[in-house]
Amino acid sequence: MQNAFSSPQAADLGDLRQSDEAESNEDRKAFTPPPPNDQFQEEMVIRPLYSGDIYASFQFRTQWDTDFLHDGKKVSHYRLFPKSLGQVLSKFSVRELHISFTQGYWRTMQWGQPFIPSPPGAELWVWFHHTVTDVDGNWKELTNVLSGIFCASLNFIDSTNTVEPSASFKPLGLGNATDHRFLRYATLPREIVCTENLTPWKKLLPCGSKAGLAVLMKSEKLFHSSFHSQAVHIRPVCKDWQCTSTAWELRQTLNVVFDLYTSGQGKKEWSLFKMFSRTLTEACPLASSSKIYVDVTDNPGVNPLISTAVVLGDRRTYSVYDLTKKETFGQLRSLNLLLRWKGENDMLRPPLHAERYVSGFGLQKGEIHTCLYNSHPYRAYPVLLLDSLPWYLRLYVHTLTVTSKTRENKPSYIHYQPSKDRLRPHLLEMLVQLPPHSVTEVTVQFERALLKWTEYTPDPNHGFYIGSSVISALVPSIVAMDTNSTRDRPLFSSFFPTKEESSYFMRVYTEPLLVNLPTPDFSMPYNVICLTCTVVAVGYGSFYNLLTRTFQVDEPSAPLAKRLANIIRRLRGVPLL
Repeated sequence: MQNAFSSPQAADLGDLRQSDEAESNEDRKAFTPPPPNDQFQEEMVIRPLYSGDIYASFQFRTQWDTDFLHDGKKVSHYRLFPKSLGQVLSKFSVRELHISFTQGYWRTMQWGQPFIPSPPGAELWVWFHHTVTDVDGNWKELTNVLSGIFCASLNFIDSTNTVEPSASFKPLGLGNATDHRFLRYATLPREIVCTENLTPWKKLLPCGSKAGLAVLMKSEKLFHSSFHSQAVHIRPVCKDWQCTSTAWELRQTLNVVFDLYTSGQGKKEWSLFKMFSRTLTEACPLASSSKIYVDVTDNPGVNPLISTAVVLGDRRTYSVYDLTKKETFGQLRSLNLLLRWKGENDMLRPPLHAERYVSGFGLQKGEIHTCLYNSHPYRAYPVLLLDSLPWYLRLYVHTLTVTSKTRENKPSYIHYQPSKDRLRPHLLEMLVQLPPHSVTEVTVQFERALLKWTEYTPDPNHGFYIGSSVISALVPSIVAMDTNSTRDRPLFSSFFPTKEESSYFMRVYTEPLLVNLPTPDFSMPYNVICLTCTVVAVGYGSFYNLLTRTFQVDEPSAPLAKRLANIIRRLRGVPLL
């Protein structure tokens, strides 16, 4: 019997298999997967503050060469860019989106300037594409969707706390949009930031909190701090100097200030383990760049890997640690940075800061004071002030005054949109020139409205929060700024675009206000209910007993002597008495 494998037919099949395998190998060699059109970078900046605190800033940037608005087809494959945010951009035709959640207030005079400012509570401002016809409808749906993504109370954003700024909050990405009809801005100053907001924020990262710098984000350490802020910024950016191609940039930032004195440390030294209770073991495998920058301007000679960068108008020196290199972790495969101060840190006085407070007495009228400080010794510059006040504070616009050095300072631009009861808030924008080394005070009087009893919060005597004022300005720079936004430089120095070498953009937020309103005595209904129920119970109970109870006449009982006599007569068989 002939073997089947040695037959001529089997030989032909073997030749066919060999030819198919050769063709498939040639196809594999000819096919090369396209290079990824997205990249991910992560970095952390550690800066000792003049007050003795530690400022740690995380920045994660995902850049994707795609277009959610003009491709004509839906983007279905997501590699590094989170799909939930990509679908939001596509569905609601969002051009730019900026959202932040902050717990605490940034103390500018003690800590200096932050890399990316944010007000206390929640802040959201969005630029929609010019093809959107129903901006208010998209805005309402967008806030509800973002509320679910970040587990926040953004669904409380409505027309009563939303404004359309005419001059503030220009786009930070491509395009010089001037039609403010497609811009919406809203704040929730009472929003509380907690772990339920941090967890979905970390899930947007390509590596989550499993690898890279996000490993340090331990909730119990981050929220046991003096200041905590997390944000998401999405915008279109240029890929090269000529801007021949564009890309979408997602930048996630987290800023935290640790108070080592109140935490029991007491010494002027810090380490990653002391701040985060963890150390670093590896970079995110999906990151093209993973670095740690330590500000050593006041402590030189710490690390030979030194880099300089122009940040917020000042040239700073940083010690750089590249996490993509194995020698950074050493033999223990763990990185725990440790630094001790050699002396006092000299903080550069901020060129611009502001504060705001409420004056007056009683619950009928009051006055809002906004103080703008220009610390530059010889340069004057204009600032743009934005105030959004709720409708239940009735502004007296004729009492608006602006004074600098006890003299009237007339604004060069004023935009005021009056409020409508229960429909929209006040919007006040002014362009004011700040003289050098001066304090400019903006005051306006208001009257408190009496709300309906259903419009009060569960704790009305605590007061009502008023959002922070926003001050935007181009302040003079000590050193020449870099106007090339596409040049390779640290992420913390490239967020705000720079168009002039002699100045840089700065945004400052004031404190939120806590205003008391005329409050009725909400205990009176409780007292009325208690008194009414008592009267009804006593009166109706007595009347009901009179109607339903039956009365019977009971004969008086016999005396003891008669009862004893009857007992004896019963025993003798004699009739009873």
